[in-house]
Amino acid sequence: MNHPILAAASDIRAVLKGVAGANPTFMTVDDKAAALRELVAAEAQLVELKLRVLADAGDLADATGARDAAGWLAHQTRTRFADARADLSLAGILDRERPVLAAGMREGAVTLAQAHVIRRALDALPAAVDADTVDRAEAHLVGCAGEFGPKELGRIGRRVLDVIAPEIADAAEATRLADLETAAEDKTRMTMRRQGDGTTRISALVPDAVATRLATYLEAFANPRAQRGENAQTSDPFTRLPYPRRMGEAFSRFLEALDPSRLPVHGGDATTVVVTIPLDSLRAELATADLTGAGLVPGDDLTGDRITASQARRLACTAKILPAVLDGTSLPVDLGRAKRLFSPGQRRAMLIRDRACRAEGCDTPGTWCDAHHLDPWHTGGPTDLANAILLCPHHHHRVHDTGYRTDRLPNGDLRFHRRT
Repeated sequence: MNHPILAAASDIRAVLKGVAGANPTFMTVDDKAAALRELVAAEAQLVELKLRVLADAGDLADATGARDAAGWLAHQTRTRFADARADLSLAGILDRERPVLAAGMREGAVTLAQAHVIRRALDALPAAVDADTVDRAEAHLVGCAGEFGPKELGRIGRRVLDVIAPEIADAAEATRLADLETAAEDKTRMTMRRQGDGTTRISALVPDAVATRLATYLEAFANPRAQRGENAQTSDPFTRLPYPRRMGEAFSRFLEALDPSRLPVHGGDATTVVVTIPLDSLRAELATADLTGAGLVPGDDLTGDRITASQARRLACTAKILPAVLDGTSLPVDLGRAKRLFSPGQRRAMLIRDRACRAEGCDTPGTWCDAHHLDPWHTGGPTDLANAILLCPHHHHRVHDTGYRTDRLPNGDLRFHRRT
């Protein structure tokens, strides 16, 4: 005689086969809503039954030589091993420690996704929390599953002690956060590697608080151009960029905005990145410059630290990176800043006059803009207001990009055209 679970599985498949040809097109709206709710509940019940069998399938793994029941399941049913492993872990917890959660799934009130979230929330409670409080937290979260999805349940789970045990919530949360911060500090890493295609991959694992600070700073650099409405009419030829691209560019601008004078002394001198370029190359449209910093990045042999002359000209507009212009004998002829850079007073005057980026159609606030020499400083252009214009970092890149030409409009704005 078949075991009841095996018989139930066969019956379920037979019932589903019986409706395989049913067309939901002719169902009423109410019937569709009821059917979807029932099917989701039935799915949760079926998953719970599968997990119950999986939790007791260690002997199956032994009989077949599999590493564990998850390995056997992934191989035999052609499912992802990671999914099978997560299900096996949850199955063991339900069987041994979470009877209320298991009952919720058995009744169709908790889905698999919700069960994983509840399990993680309970596992994250500090070890000092007693078993009775954990059981009450489990019951509360299972009760919330009827009203909230996995994302909302995750938020509720993080603050569940505030509801069920407010008298210990603050101390328990402080303990939990202290443990997380210690673990995060131990795991903190950062690597950089040249890709050989002109880019460097930066990978970092940092504490949440550090990531939040960085995201906040980058958002400040990425957001000004997002102030216009999505459908705003503009002649700006540069389309809105995808968010990850904007954040990547914001990271570049963030580094350019750092004040080297406020960084630690390095090698006996202020921390400075120097761009070295011959004077003739600086004036040429197509040329290169050397970027001299500190330290080596794995993969430097693929690319070397070189940039285009147009990039060097743009970086020379600010004091953040110091240009070292060489004469014909390779001796520095310009390491100064004062005559090349606009004074704070000139910057304020430009802000009053221009108010925003002077690229046509751009409304990035002037406080976010760079001061640009209309007649380049390296060709003798003076550092005065008549030769100055405010450009946002995006358009400041473009004005030095040899792939674009610019026209000065009657009102003083710049119009960009891609070279063909």
